Amino acid sequence: MIYIDETEPEEGETETPFEPRKIFVKKGKDIKEEYTLLEELGRGKFGTVYKCSEKETGRILAAKFITTTRADDRKDVEREVDIMRILQHPRLLQLYDAYDDEKKQMCLVLELIEGGELFERVIDDDFVLTEKACSIFMKQICEGVDYMHSQNILHLDMKPENVLCVSKTGNRIKLIDFGFARKYEPNKKMQVLFGTPEFVAPEVVNFERISYGTDMWSVGVICYVLLSGLSPFMGDSDLETMANVTKAAYDFDDESFDQISDEAKDFIAKLLLKERP
Repeated sequence: MIYIDETEPEEGETETPFEPRKIFVKKGKDIKEEYTLLEELGRGKFGTVYKCSEKETGRILAAKFITTTRADDRKDVEREVDIMRILQHPRLLQLYDAYDDEKKQMCLVLELIEGGELFERVIDDDFVLTEKACSIFMKQICEGVDYMHSQNILHLDMKPENVLCVSKTGNRIKLIDFGFARKYEPNKKMQVLFGTPEFVAPEVVNFERISYGTDMWSVGVICYVLLSGLSPFMGDSDLETMANVTKAAYDFDDESFDQISDEAKDFIAKLLLKERP
């Protein structure tokens, strides 16, 4: 069994991995002029990620290549870069550099995180996630979301897959994937129709006005999943899941919650509110 560290972050563990940087997209420039690409770390529908080394400093980072053959794809990446420029905080994945070949792909050079997804620990029976360890994860998640909200930015895709662990057995985390993030103006009505069904808030499903509470609902779902290994709104289909979300239909009846404190359940209940003040 793998027991997760339960110690609180110490002073000195709250710094970003490198000095604050002014990031400008380098258009028409080849990343290989300034970085050496190393092994492939992963690939998906967005593109491919490689470990890389900056030639001038030797700093080890991650290079995320994104296909941008469509104009809309390029705009999406440019928006993500604009948002990540603002999000310089130790609980958030940091952007180091950006390239655009002005043809078919862009590349984001990012802080390298090698501890894996928090979701992997939730589903792996070898990992022991105590309530104490979960509370430390949740505190850091809230710190990251709070900073985003202080900058008037909504994440809008909060889920355990978008929480990375800094190390394999430690409890330090980083929030990642700002592709759905949006700048938020409280005086303007904003609606979205994207996200992962089991983690989105009712106002997303109903295409109603979103707000800071939209992210906080997702934080409540993440806490429920961490404590129990269960998904509170998961149905047999996306439609059933979204119906459960709109009804805010969940409970703490499973035996997984037998040893969970009332304070933890109250924390979740205060976030999973169908009607918010």
